[in-house]
Amino acid sequence: MERINTRHTALMAMLIAVGLIIFSLESLIPPLTPIPGIKLGLANIVTLFTLYAFSGRDAVCVLILRILLASVFAAGQVVSLWYSLAGGILCLIAMNICKLFLNENYMQFTSVVGAVFHNLGQLTVAVLITGTPGVLWYSPMLMLGGVICGFFTGIACKLMYKRVKNILKL
Repeated sequence: MERINTRHTALMAMLIAVGLIIFSLESLIPPLTPIPGIKLGLANIVTLFTLYAFSGRDAVCVLILRILLASVFAAGQVVSLWYSLAGGILCLIAMNICKLFLNENYMQFTSVVGAVFHNLGQLTVAVLITGTPGVLWYSPMLMLGGVICGFFTGIACKLMYKRVKNILKL
């Protein structure tokens, strides 16, 4: 039987809370572009940090719980739950694979790959929900936004990781 580590559980709860706070604050920021759907994706900083600082398993828990709780707080957003889950899970799978090849010095590239796969997951859900493959015409703009925003969030995560890893003794 696995022993419960209180410190680890508290850290995961804190990361989920930070992810929710960032998600909530980001929702208050007006759109940065006239293209709908392009967001900074700042909550992904927490997922990427968890992936590199702890494990893929921990990152899955933090991601899923953050998405579910955010869905509860944004009452009535069941459709957005599917978009978030599809994008988030695909993103995390891609980032986990990248982590096998790229250490923390290259988090920005792992984040870019994650952002692109996040968009692919959301576009897939959009096609399935609307039944309209025409939404794929939107993908070049979303991918460009994903690359730019993914790079930004990756740099932010890398800076945070370098400062926090010594404090947490990771």
